[in-house]
Amino acid sequence: MRIVGGEWRGRALAEPRRTSGLRPTADRVRESVFNLLAGGRHGDPVSAARILDLFAGTGALGLEALSRGAAQCVFVESGRAARALLSRNIDRLGAGDRADILPADATRLQKNSSEPARLVFLDPPYGRDLGTRALIMARRQGWIADSALIIWEEQAPQSAPGGFAGIEQRRYGDTWITVLRAQPLGQA
Repeated sequence: MRIVGGEWRGRALAEPRRTSGLRPTADRVRESVFNLLAGGRHGDPVSAARILDLFAGTGALGLEALSRGAAQCVFVESGRAARALLSRNIDRLGAGDRADILPADATRLQKNSSEPARLVFLDPPYGRDLGTRALIMARRQGWIADSALIIWEEQAPQSAPGGFAGIEQRRYGDTWITVLRAQPLGQA
């Protein structure tokens, strides 16, 4: 598992043990996601952006965004082993000044006291219906900016929950990427 583009292109990331239950986003899927983001269709959601990586795991998506010019990433991860792996990956890349690890359940976030994210990566455990709950909670607690772009990775295409508009869906092998946009608060 490596960073596929930007400043840290080719740098290896620490990988989880097969028995860990973590499922990092494959390099080819990450590359496809960032090609989609760089295509101009969605503006430039990465450069100088504040990123929110929900169910961060190894941090591959958020770290890829930092490598490609994002200003800051908040990694939300509840698992102790995953946080240790994430911390190791942040250290390997020297990204500590641009990365914050929030040891929390993504479906139970507390109120955000800083700038909301304009790009959100959402990679919940497949098939457990956690993505919708996490998105709604993050939006309610001020973690997601109006018009923020959401990249949701799952085993099947996902429907946009209230407060979000579906933009597109793409399949990469057994992985589906659903792209959403946060609607301004008060619109649903």
